Amino acid sequence: IYFCIQSGVYAINFWLPSIIKSMGFDNPLLIGWLSAIPYLLAGVFMILVGRSADLRNERRWHLVVPMLMGAIGLLIAVNFAGHPPIAILGLSIATMGALTGLPMFWPMPTALLSAATAVAGLAIINSVGQMAGFLSPYLVGFIKDQTGSTDAALYSLAGLIVIGSLVALRVTRAGALSSARAD
Repeated sequence: IYFCIQSGVYAINFWLPSIIKSMGFDNPLLIGWLSAIPYLLAGVFMILVGRSADLRNERRWHLVVPMLMGAIGLLIAVNFAGHPPIAILGLSIATMGALTGLPMFWPMPTALLSAATAVAGLAIINSVGQMAGFLSPYLVGFIKDQTGSTDAALYSLAGLIVIGSLVALRVTRAGALSSARAD
């Protein structure tokens, strides 16, 4: 799950300005300002979702919905690349979802792992997830070099995020995502 979230996060972090530039914007300052919009919205969204998760003492859907938003946002950005306002909206939705998935993910392993296994388990989870930091930007770059476009890469990453959300839905330990334990 964490690998899937990180794949979307790293792809957005590395490729967002390039994607915006490919929409026809050539002024670096404008590209920078347009690249800031998704992160500004994501910061607000993360706070709202975190508060909602705490108020409802629920984690599963507060993880899955942002992940699906990330995938849908990438699909919107790809399919409306010729319409910059809609594409930037899609990139904003993708960024909001992917970045919000990060803090919503961590209560899950905390609830699933015992105190004795938490150190090793969290280290393994983080190590596997951080491999996305290499693989995701590499995948996007490779596909862009092969096809001249990031479209297929963004479709692939959207699919990977959906797979991660489906895995998150399959977590079965009672209460693992309904509330975070304070061990």
